[in-house]
Amino acid sequence: LSDCLACDNCMTLEEGARVFQQNQKEFFRILNLNKKCDTSKHKVLAVSICPQSLPYFAAKFSLSVNDAAKRLCGFLKSLGVHYVFDTTIAADFSILESQREFVQRYQRRSQEEHALPMFASACPG
Repeated sequence: LSDCLACDNCMTLEEGARVFQQNQKEFFRILNLNKKCDTSKHKVLAVSICPQSLPYFAAKFSLSVNDAAKRLCGFLKSLGVHYVFDTTIAADFSILESQREFVQRYQRRSQEEHALPMFASACPG
């Protein structure tokens, strides 16, 4: 989250407070706390990996994208992360929904003054 521009366009104030709590310092604090206490008292750590980050790791370490994903997942689990999620399918659904909305707006452009333009984006962070 250190790359987040904090533009507030993707979240409500309540969500923003939660995102603020999810930073590298907090991540390592929880990892260290989990190492010191009984497993029944562990805080669950979940990490999501966006599809844009995997080619970077693959190129940096001369791996295929699939191998980079597997190794990154293994590394995170070795640190103590409980769950690692790949958000590729979520990104795909987002693109499909944006396409669907654009087609609907394009078809309504003559009936509705504000059907177009349509703005859509993904978080640059």
